[in-house]
Amino acid sequence: METRSNQPSSADQSALIGAICDAVGNDPPRMLDILRSVQDECRWISPETMQMIADRTGLSRIAVEGVASFYSFLSQQPRGRVTIRLCDDIIDRFAGMPQVVAAFEEGLGIKLGETSADGAVSLEYTPCIGLCDQAPAAMVNDIVLTNLTPDRAAEIVALLQAGQRPEELISQDFDGMTPHERASRQVKNNIRHAGASLLCPVPDGAGLAKALDMAPDRIIDEIEASGLRGCGGAGFTTGRKWRFAAGAGADRRVIICNADEGEPGTFKDRVLLTERPHLLIEGMTIAARAVGASEGILYLRGEYVYLRELIEETLKDRRERGLLGQAIMGQDGFDFDIRLQLGAGAYICGEEGALISSCEGLPGEPKTRPPFPVTQGYLGLPTVVNNVETFCHAARILDQGAQWFFDMGHEGSHGTKLFSVSGDCLNPGLYELPYGHSVRDLLAMAGGEDAAAGAGGGGDPSAATDDDVIDAEYVDVDAEEEN
Repeated sequence: METRSNQPSSADQSALIGAICDAVGNDPPRMLDILRSVQDECRWISPETMQMIADRTGLSRIAVEGVASFYSFLSQQPRGRVTIRLCDDIIDRFAGMPQVVAAFEEGLGIKLGETSADGAVSLEYTPCIGLCDQAPAAMVNDIVLTNLTPDRAAEIVALLQAGQRPEELISQDFDGMTPHERASRQVKNNIRHAGASLLCPVPDGAGLAKALDMAPDRIIDEIEASGLRGCGGAGFTTGRKWRFAAGAGADRRVIICNADEGEPGTFKDRVLLTERPHLLIEGMTIAARAVGASEGILYLRGEYVYLRELIEETLKDRRERGLLGQAIMGQDGFDFDIRLQLGAGAYICGEEGALISSCEGLPGEPKTRPPFPVTQGYLGLPTVVNNVETFCHAARILDQGAQWFFDMGHEGSHGTKLFSVSGDCLNPGLYELPYGHSVRDLLAMAGGEDAAAGAGGGGDPSAATDDDVIDAEYVDVDAEEEN
């Protein structure tokens, strides 16, 4: 197994930190990017490094340390060149994670929370990584491994100790694969039921093309008329949110996609990020057209780092085709681009205020309201925050029309919804259904009719029976994702 190289000289360390900071313009709001890069290169963030970063960005060392100490993927103690993070949620535990942990500990000769004496490997728990449909799962550096068993854990240890890179645990030809092939080889998306909006075949760019022929107010009218509500938990009316941001007095506005789903058992956005990345970016671009935004941020949870290359490739492709950047699709004055912001292991960043703080290079702490993000959000600018599913629906609504979406589901709950199903059932995976199906229907589809108990997210399971309809009215107003 690769061991940690000797620490670089002071001059080399200074040059490395300088290059990392220069890559983002020494910009304090890019602090999380800086610290992630330092962690990747040095395997920890030392006090001396924090002072160097503070000097480059014009901040105090304490401010830098406040960010470095907030996120679980950043460490102020040396970690191994390989860090194994084992998913510790209720689904993984019932799927056999304790036995997998024991196998890793035995093979590596260390306990959870420890680093091997040669500095080669660290072993630790991490909260849900969004792979509950194929548990037990783990991250090995930036590589995801699923359906683990004790025997597979022992094999992984042996291969790493023999000198294999984490990437080679997926394929010896990993470097020659496309980003989509790499993502698909690591994770099976388990689409069990494709509905009429998101998981069916979708045209490329149809919604954006129609949006460009519409006045911004008319785009918002269409979203409002569709009945689309935020799909992240709180169920706020999407069109109203966009209208508030469009009406805020400001020269700059921002669109943020919340791709930080972290609730145990939830993985719907993971599937869309893999299978519908263009639809997501199209939805964000339509939102930018509607509210007059020129800049966007896609906040990807750190646990989904294996999707980074796929998303970056999607953004690059759309820029090359004139679908992002200056004068989108030839329309002078319609300028909009997106940067990818990678998180670093913080469940709270699924809440939109904490997410905005993280994008600003701060600890991911919720913001006091008012003011609300639609009037004063990212860097004090009017900001629309919606999640992956919501933006994808918006693109389909512009393509097919508000009435098409409104007619699916039932009164007060329009369109389709993605349901993540995992645990003790025959068919764990993703189901896209119109609102109005019962919990009994969903259990039957998943092969879990004999379930003795269940836990639901985004609603109030204590108020539901197995014959209650799955309805957008069952929303948790205190959900971690209010978008």
